[in-house]
Amino acid sequence: MPDSIIVAMSACPDEQSAQRISAALVSERLATCINRVGGVRSTYVWEGRLQDDAEILLIMKTTSARLALLDARLRELHPYEMPELVAFRVDGGNVAYLDWVRRGVATEGGAGERR
Repeated sequence: MPDSIIVAMSACPDEQSAQRISAALVSERLATCINRVGGVRSTYVWEGRLQDDAEILLIMKTTSARLALLDARLRELHPYEMPELVAFRVDGGNVAYLDWVRRGVATEGGAGERR
């Protein structure tokens, strides 16, 4: 059975950190593709105070086998003390795309180009 595809999300404080994290995770083959979504507002309580911040949302595609390494590397790269990371297993989708995601984080062989 092939490795499960995972979609993971994390929010960054600005485009510069989002781009830097995205480039590192894809270059290190911990994610095959990362979408950076601007215009996100996050409302939350941090250290007892209500916060309302603009953020960039990262939508990362990886596999269950690479998720723990992605998590560890994200914590190293992220400027937040406790970066968000939530992950969801993909139950279906375009089989060719899902195979491309698997190849992109495979530890052996080429990532291939998406067409």
